[in-house]
Amino acid sequence: MNPDQRPIRSFVLRQGRVSAAQQRAVDQLWPRWGVPFVPAPPGIQDAVPLFGRKAPLILEIGFGMGETTVAIAQHMPEKDFLAIDVHTPGIGSLLKRIGESGVTNIRVMRHDAVEVVRDMLLPESLDGIHIFFPDPWPKARHHKRRLIQPAFVQLLASRLKRGGVLHLATDWEDYAQQMLAVLSAEPQLKNTAIDYAERPSYRPLTKFEQRGLRLGHGVWDVIFSRV
Repeated sequence: MNPDQRPIRSFVLRQGRVSAAQQRAVDQLWPRWGVPFVPAPPGIQDAVPLFGRKAPLILEIGFGMGETTVAIAQHMPEKDFLAIDVHTPGIGSLLKRIGESGVTNIRVMRHDAVEVVRDMLLPESLDGIHIFFPDPWPKARHHKRRLIQPAFVQLLASRLKRGGVLHLATDWEDYAQQMLAVLSAEPQLKNTAIDYAERPSYRPLTKFEQRGLRLGHGVWDVIFSRV
């Protein structure tokens, strides 16, 4: 492939330090809770073999250190969560939290989310999608790297079932404006609010978010449903 034709990545693989506990969690728990990237076919034809039951399936893209992922999974034990990220410290942290909490309704992937959604997930297979605080790429020249772009939103919407919910959150106002504009322009989606939504009770405040709110920083939730 010509270098100029390579897709723009919405992430950078950082060489973050992996703690001994995180590495131990990867070594010990990945075989139980990890899901390898296997493009279609077969992809994920049916999530029942992954979770051992038939339940609503929520995709989370970019879970950081996994604190919110586990909290939501505990709050919604009737739903299953497929959590995707690319950073080893976060993968290890989430697996460690899974092991300590005893939750059984989370599965973890380490791969580019765009490729997972495009190549592994079937149309109308998801009941919800969570993308909380994606990298804002604040410099204007880097805005093209932002995850929330029209083509990807169109793809995400196609993977939602009718009535399924796409929930985004950011603490960067100009990114919130972009999110709202892009989702509003997607004909497969409709806004569940007038513009920005109130934070649902199922999305917990992170420590970082709480600190930002104390300092007067804004947080915006954008919640649309599949028509």
